[in-house]
Parts: sequence; C-alpha cells; structure tokens
Amino acid sequence: MFLKDRLSLVQVFRLTWKVDLMILACCTTAYLVDAYWLNRQFSIPLSVSTVLGTAIAFFIGFNNNQAYDRWWEARKVWGELVNDSRSWARCLLYYCDTDTSDETVHIARRMIYRHLGFLYALKSTLRKRPDDVYYTGYLSETDLLSVNTQSNIHNAILNLQAEDLQLLSRQGAIDGFRFRELNGLITKFCDSMGKAERIRNTVFPPSYLFFTRVFIWFYVILSTLMLSESIDYWSIIFGWAFGFVFHVTHQNGISIMNPFEATEMAIPLDSIARTIEINLLEMLGHGNVPSPVAPVDGQYLL
Repeated sequence: MFLKDRLSLVQVFRLTWKVDLMILACCTTAYLVDAYWLNRQFSIPLSVSTVLGTAIAFFIGFNNNQAYDRWWEARKVWGELVNDSRSWARCLLYYCDTDTSDETVHIARRMIYRHLGFLYALKSTLRKRPDDVYYTGYLSETDLLSVNTQSNIHNAILNLQAEDLQLLSRQGAIDGFRFRELNGLITKFCDSMGKAERIRNTVFPPSYLFFTRVFIWFYVILSTLMLSESIDYWSIIFGWAFGFVFHVTHQNGISIMNPFEATEMAIPLDSIARTIEINLLEMLGHGNVPSPVAPVDGQYLL
C-alpha cells in the first residue's frame, strides 16, 4: 500500500512504461498501414470511435468498481481483525479470574500468543508464501503436532482456542457471560478468516478482463486510423494519448484486483500483522517487542 496520495513521474513511468511502448508501436503500425494502403480503400467515419469509446468506458468502469470492492472488503476484514485481536487479549487478561490457579494465567497468556500464530498462519495462506518459521514460534510443540495434521492451519488453531476456552470455563476462571463474549470473538475470527479466504480463492471473471483489453486495443488502432486521415503522423501521438488513458485506467483496477498479493497496491498484511503483534506483546508485558514494518524504499508497505 502506497504511503502517499501522489505518485511521482518516476513512479508513473515505472508503472506504465511497458504499455506506453506497446501503444506507440501499435499506433505507428496502424498509421503506416493507413498511410500506404488502407486510405486508398475506404474512409472510417468518426462516429465509430465515439460509440466504441463509450462502450469501453462502461467495461472499464465495471471492472474497476468490482476490483475496488474486493480491495476495500479485504481492508475492512483486516481492520476488524485488528480491533477484535486487541479485544481478545484484553478480555483474556482482565476477564479471567487469575486467583483460581496459576494454570489459569498460563492458559490465558498461551491463548494470546496462539492468536498471533493464527494471524501469521492466515497471512501466509492468503499470500501463498511459506511463513512456518514465524507463526510456529507462537505455538507450543503440542499445538504444532495438532495443527500440522490438518490442511487448514489457521482453522485448526481456532479449534485449539475453543478447547482452552472450554477449559477456562470448567475451571471456573470465567462465568457464562464472559464465556459467551470470548466465544463470540472466536466466531468473529472465523468469520473474518472465511471472508478473506473467499476473496483470495474467488477468481475475477477472466472474460471481463480479456474482452476489455481486446476492445481497448481495437479502439487504439481504430482511433489512429481515423485521425491519420486528418492530422497525418500526429495521429500516432493522439492514438497513444487515447490508449494511455484507457489502459492506465484499466490497469488501476487490475492492480488491486487481488488485494492479498505482495505488491505495492495490495493490502499491507505484513504491516497490519506486525501492528497487532506489537499491541498484544505490549499488553502481555513481553520484553522483546519487534519494530514496525519499514516501508519499502520509503514509498509503500507490504
């Protein structure tokens, strides 16, 4: 996620230079074809460009709206995880009756540490990047033996949380009201996990992307052919300008279509997970608290 609301010319060039070269090559080819062959055959009416441009604008608008909906929902899911994680630690630290036994304190703290393992396991799955070394550090050997037998690690961790919550209830460390509150948080974690998995596993309809790209390239070629009859070789520049606007607008939507990928436009999962980790470790009085995730090149967070 970018840290600034403005892009420099260098960033714009880095993001668009490939498509710029492709558009210029396409416009140049279209101009040469029209100048040396097509203009002798027939003339293309300007009204065609207007109708086609309007249709493409609808296609791009639909794609970008759906892509932003996916991105914003993903951000809301992880925003809920931040708040619910803080509530989870606070409830376990202050709702449990620590006077019952020392084991109660141990179980409550274990459940908070285990929650950090849940977050990092979920992050690893969403980004499809192995992160075993990090999330396993917050799980005991018994927990690891239990979760490694299942395909969904983060869901298995929630099962362990439910078992320990039941254990606290049987020991009398929490009453029925507090049990319901804590169990409600586990349910919220499961809901957030399911929403994130749905976004990650649902492929954006490829037909929309394919035909939108095809229509944009067709519009670039057609615009260059029509303009070459009136402004000659300047049609290459204007054709590039039209194509640049449509392609970059479409590319904006594509860049946020998969919000959990490790790109500068995606949700900063590393930074969000580290923020939760810092908050919970500070609440536990942990001595070795990690630093926040540093921006990449001072421009964006992953």
